[in-house]
Amino acid sequence: MNRNTIRLLIILGTLSITGIIAVQAYWVKRAFDLKEQQFRQTVMISLRNVANKISSLYKLSSIENPVSQLSSDYYVANLRIPLDADVLEHYLKEEFKKQNLQTDFEYGIYDCNTDKIVDGAHINSDFESSALKKTLPKTDKYLNYFGVRFPSKTSFLAARLDIWVISSLITLVVTAFFGYSMFVILRQKRLSEVQRDFINNMTHEFQTPISTIRVATDVLSQTKIMEQPERLKKYVHIIRQENNRLKNQVESVLNTARMERGKMQLDIQLQELHSIIDDVTEGIKAELEDSLSIELNASRTSIYADRTQLISLIRNLLENAIKYSGKKPCIRIKTENTEDSLVLSISDNGIGIAKEHQSKIFNKFYRVPTGNTHNVKGFGLGLSYVREIVRAHKWEIKVDSEPGKGSTFTIVMKQE
Repeated sequence: MNRNTIRLLIILGTLSITGIIAVQAYWVKRAFDLKEQQFRQTVMISLRNVANKISSLYKLSSIENPVSQLSSDYYVANLRIPLDADVLEHYLKEEFKKQNLQTDFEYGIYDCNTDKIVDGAHINSDFESSALKKTLPKTDKYLNYFGVRFPSKTSFLAARLDIWVISSLITLVVTAFFGYSMFVILRQKRLSEVQRDFINNMTHEFQTPISTIRVATDVLSQTKIMEQPERLKKYVHIIRQENNRLKNQVESVLNTARMERGKMQLDIQLQELHSIIDDVTEGIKAELEDSLSIELNASRTSIYADRTQLISLIRNLLENAIKYSGKKPCIRIKTENTEDSLVLSISDNGIGIAKEHQSKIFNKFYRVPTGNTHNVKGFGLGLSYVREIVRAHKWEIKVDSEPGKGSTFTIVMKQE
C-alpha cells in the first residue's frame, strides 16, 4: 500500500467519522429538545391540574391558562387566594407522582401583603421534603401565585436519553478504534520503510568489503604473488582491514539487538576519560593530522563507566564527525568540568542537521533525508547506540547543529 493510498484512506476515514459525529450530535440535540418539550408540557399540565384542584377546593371558577413559564426551569401558577403550604405540597406531590416527574423541585407561595415568598420547600426525587435552599424569584404577573423550579432538570432529561448516550459511546469507541487503526497503519508503514532502507544499506555495506576481499584473494591466489612481498603485504593488509570493517558492522547490528532485548551489561569501574580519548584517537591522528584538535581542559577527569561502552560511544561520534565533514574535515574533541559533571564534546564542520531532524537522529535506523541518494552509507544505528549507552549510564546527550556549519555532540557525565 503506497503513501498516496494511505493518505486517501485517512482523509476519507476522517471525513466519514466527522460526518457520523456531526449527525450523532444533531440527533442527540434533537432528542434532548424533544424531551425538554415533553417535560415542559408535562409540567404545564401538572401545575394546571394542581391549580384547578385548588380552585375546586375553595369553590372558585377554573382559569383557562393559570400557568406561565418564566424560564427554562421555573414556572408560576395563578393562585388568586392565600393558601397553606401543606395543601399545595400535597397536591404537587400527588400530581407529579401521577405524571412520573420524579426529579427534585422547589416550590414557594407568594404573599401579596408582604411582597415575599413566605412558604416553600425543597422536594427530592423520592418526594421527601427539606428546607428551601434558595428563595424563588418574584413576578408581577399575578397577585397571588405559587412558583415551582426544577434545579435538576438538565440531568433529569439527560438520564432519559439512555439510548442516545449508548449510541454516542459506541460512536466514540468507533472513532477511537479508527484513530488507533490509522496510527498502527502509519506505524507499520514507517517500520516497513525503515526495514527496507536498513536492508538496502546493510546489503551495500556488506557488499563493498566482501567484493574487496574477493578481489584481494584472487590476487593472492596467483603463483607470482610470492615473488612480490610488498604487494603480498599490501593485499593481506587490505583483507585484514575489510575483515575488521565487516566485524564492526556485524557488532553494530548485534549490539542493537542486545539493546532491544535489554541485555546491555555494564561493567562499571572508575575510568580516566583523557586516557580513553588518547586510546581512541591514536589510530586517526596520523590520518587527520592538523584537522584534529584535542582540547583536554577538564581537571577532574575520573568517571564511573563501562570502559568498552565508553570507547564505543566516543568512536561512534568521531566516525560520524569524520564521515560528514567532507573533504576538509575540522574535528574538535573538548573536555571541561562543570560544578558536578565532566563534559565531553565532539564538534565537526560538516553538513550539519536541520532543526526538524535533530529530535529524530537518535532513533534507530533513522537517517537524515538527502533526496534519493545517501552520499554517506550506514545503517543508521550509530547514534541510536550512543543514546542507549548514555541512558544506561544515566548521563545526558545534547546536539547543537546548523546546516552547512557542522554539529556538536555534548555528553554530560555526572561525577559522584
